[in-house]
Amino acid sequence: MAKSHYSFKKRRKELARKQKQEEKRQRKFEKNAEKPEEASDETQDKV
Repeated sequence: MAKSHYSFKKRRKELARKQKQEEKRQRKFEKNAEKPEEASDETQDKV
């Protein structure tokens, strides 16, 4: 019977989790970056 590559599987799982977290962080950053631009446009229109 072949040995399980537990450490390999664990490492792949950790990398996938970190990548998913990074993508989530990027989406959050982009979402927050869009809001201030819209707010500054609105303040310029009022003045």
